[in-house]
Formats: sequence, C-alpha cells, structure tokens
Amino acid sequence: MIGMNIDYAVCQSLCSMEDNSRVVAIYDVACQWSRNSKRRVKSSKYLGVPSGLKLVPAVGKWHLGAHVVDCFPKFSLNFIQGIGQVDGEILETLWSITNKVSGTTRAMGKSHRSEVLDDVMYDSNWKKWVGIGECNLDGSYLYILTL
Repeated sequence: MIGMNIDYAVCQSLCSMEDNSRVVAIYDVACQWSRNSKRRVKSSKYLGVPSGLKLVPAVGKWHLGAHVVDCFPKFSLNFIQGIGQVDGEILETLWSITNKVSGTTRAMGKSHRSEVLDDVMYDSNWKKWVGIGECNLDGSYLYILTL
C-alpha cells in the first residue's frame, strides 16, 4: 500500500496544526501519494486530519525534474500561492553536513556515532528553527511540512 507510513506521519503532524488553515506537504512523490490520500485517511479508523485544514501537496524542486511533464504545473513550488522561493528538499541538504563528520564518526562506536550525528542534526535543526518564518495570507497562516 503506497504511502501507509507517510499517511500516518502526515496525519500525526497535522493533528498538531489543527489551528491552521493551510499546510503545504512537500514530498518527493506527492503526485502519487496525494492521489488517493483522502480516501485512505477516510477509510482508516486510525487516521484523521483536522477539519477545515487544507493540505496542498507539492514536490521539491530537486525531485520534480525527474517527474513526468504533467507533474510540473500541478506540484511545482513555483506555482503555489504564498510559498515564496523554497526548494523543499530537507534530507538532501543535510548530506553535505553529515559528510563533513563521516570520517570522524567512522572510527566511533555505535552509541558515540549516534550521539555525534544527533548533535549535528540538532544543530542543523536549531539553525533552521531560528531562521523560520510564517507567511500571512489574508489572516490565515501557511505552514510547510516537508516529508
């Protein structure tokens, strides 16, 4: 079943955003995942989305280039009102950061390596959190959820 774990992750994330009116979900294969996501959520007794919340699926710019041409106008971040200029690729941007410590962590034991990589990710997340902003669209807030 395509997207079962993603459905769960998205629904859990959206439950904490119930006061918002619109969320953009950026996912490498949002074009496929979003196709039947409403039906899958509706048919599950374990999944739910806050009422009144509009979920806008999008594909990150790095992955969109490998999709069929029809995906571009429907899922490009360039055409979503209020999104601004964002590439939507989170994990791929972390590779360069984790590559810098890969030589050092290679010689570490499993738990020490895990702690160092956690610290690198926490530092990256902190830097993003400090620089994050909200975009007010006619009194409603737009939040971005990257999968």
